[in-house]
Amino acid sequence: MTVYDELVARGLIAQVTNEEEIKKMINNGEAVFYIGFDPTADSLHVGHFMALCLMKRLQMAGNKPIALIGGGTAMIGDPSGRTDMRQMMTKETIDHNVECFKKQMSRFIDFSDGKALLVNNADWLLDLNYVDVLREVGACFSVNNMLRAECYKQRMEKGLSFLEFNYMIMQSYDFYALYQKYGCNMQFGGNDQWSNMLGGTELIRRKLGKDAHAMTITLLLNSEGKKMGKTQSGAVWLDPNKTSPFDFYQYWRNVGDDDVMKCIRMLTFLPLEEIDAMADWEGSQLNKAKEILAYELTKLVHGEEEAEKAQTAARALFSQGGDAANMPTCTLTAEDLVDGSIDILGLLVKAELAATRSEARRNVTQGGVTLDGEKVTDIKASYTLDDFKGEGLVLKRGKKKFKKIVSE
Repeated sequence: MTVYDELVARGLIAQVTNEEEIKKMINNGEAVFYIGFDPTADSLHVGHFMALCLMKRLQMAGNKPIALIGGGTAMIGDPSGRTDMRQMMTKETIDHNVECFKKQMSRFIDFSDGKALLVNNADWLLDLNYVDVLREVGACFSVNNMLRAECYKQRMEKGLSFLEFNYMIMQSYDFYALYQKYGCNMQFGGNDQWSNMLGGTELIRRKLGKDAHAMTITLLLNSEGKKMGKTQSGAVWLDPNKTSPFDFYQYWRNVGDDDVMKCIRMLTFLPLEEIDAMADWEGSQLNKAKEILAYELTKLVHGEEEAEKAQTAARALFSQGGDAANMPTCTLTAEDLVDGSIDILGLLVKAELAATRSEARRNVTQGGVTLDGEKVTDIKASYTLDDFKGEGLVLKRGKKKFKKIVSE
């Protein structure tokens, strides 16, 4: 099976502009390709996962990735998939986020000896002259065609700012700049980026001639992948200080039955033959598949040692096996107490199992809270530091959220 055929078999390819040429370049290790990441936070999240894994796969096959961080486009904001305008960020915030991205990407991509590049589009976009852009770039774009793009159509009803309207032109210019600076001949992105990507391909051809080599390809579920980064309790980050390795493991351990095999196929580096053997798994076997998914992805992001700890802790809680020492822990101190004790609502908030006391109250009254295996139904139940001495007690909200509470 060729490299391109494997991408198709894993469900990663949706649309391409010239499949035969793209297939040839990827299989021969001739692709110099880029994927863009807008630094809208100080950590990558699981919505970026598919793109990072794809870059790793293609680099392993001899192709050269360019990780483009959008320090310039982030100052505009991508309107794709949004019903309102993004909050404007300062240059200082963007620069900080860019540095955080660089560190995290190095776990997936080998930047040594020129095997990959990491560039920031602020380096060329921020120095552009406005009139020159209008004359040299703007003339290559049809406003009628731009307004037909999905990323703009869905914003027309509530209003699309002229600032955001320029995002397609800026992203297209990225491909043009990368083509000229680094010989980048291919761009990857999600289905929600298709119009922007076609704009880049067309810009290169119009500025440099029809023979210019510029290819466009999209990932099947990258748009859904962005949604993967959000859960009911917030984002799932790759930074262990924002989402612990255990919580990261649990996120993947709890994916839906219908998604587990799809995620294993797209995101892990297990051989396709091994994955195909799981295709008919159902019932309890799906739980095993979820463990495999969670372990493989936690190992990829946080290393084998953290993956082992997370799996052991999860089994301790849910399978009555393993060592509970690696469970996520919340430490109570005297400062957390009022008149020598803390009530169950305060305990849930302290453990970050509920955002507010009101939410905690609902959890208790609905019967979703247990402490040390016993259901807590009294919202006035209170505890002292002595209750959590030694190995502590496990506080659980619902079926999947818990913390081990210990005291100093």
